[in-house]
Amino acid sequence: MEAREFRELSLEELQQKEADLREDLFKLKLRASVSQVENPMKIRQLRRDLARLKTVRREMELKTVKSKAPEG
Repeated sequence: MEAREFRELSLEELQQKEADLREDLFKLKLRASVSQVENPMKIRQLRRDLARLKTVRREMELKTVKSKAPEG
């Protein structure tokens, strides 16, 4: 997924997507350890998607904190 696709999701949807990506990555790493991965690049793709998701989630969190902060 691209970052713009993650930005279209709500915070709850991002949290669910993160849990799904973590689970998929765990399963894929487990299969890789016993040499049963058909596409080893999938691990790299999942890791990058997870990083993108975390970046977008952090941006959203900072935006809400900044909007709630008192002007001073």
